[in-house]
Amino acid sequence: MSRIVAIDYGRKRTGIAVSDTMQIIANGLTTVPTRQLLDFIVNYVKQEPVERIIVGLPKQMNNEASENMKYIEPFVRSLQKKLPDLPVEFVDERFTSVLAHRTMLEAGLKKKDRQNKALVDEISATIILQTYLESKRF
Repeated sequence: MSRIVAIDYGRKRTGIAVSDTMQIIANGLTTVPTRQLLDFIVNYVKQEPVERIIVGLPKQMNNEASENMKYIEPFVRSLQKKLPDLPVEFVDERFTSVLAHRTMLEAGLKKKDRQNKALVDEISATIILQTYLESKRF
C-alpha cells in the first residue's frame, strides 16, 4: 500500500504528517515554510508512494469556512495541477491546535517546547490525518 499525506496549512508555516504504508498510524513528518510547501510535497511524492493528500479544512463554529480558506484554495488548485492523479480531500480541522497543545501537555513537554509553533503545526497535521484514518476504518 501507499501513504497518505496530511497538511495543516498555515500562512507562514505548514505542518505535514504521513501515514505508515498500511494506513493505520499517522506520524508527524515535518513543518515547512508555506512558500516551500508545493515543492516539498511534489518532491515527497516522487520519493514515496502516496495514495492521497488530506488538507485541514478550517471551519468556524457556525460551520462556515474560515478566512484561511482564501489561502488554502489557491494552494490546492496548484497542487492538483502539479499532481493531477493524486486525490485531495478536506478534513475538518476545528480544535486540532487545542488538541495538539493538550497532547503536548500530556506528553510532559516543557513550556518552551509547547511554545514551538512548528511542533504544534506538525502535531495538528498528525491529528488531522489520524482523524481521517479512523473515519475510514468505521
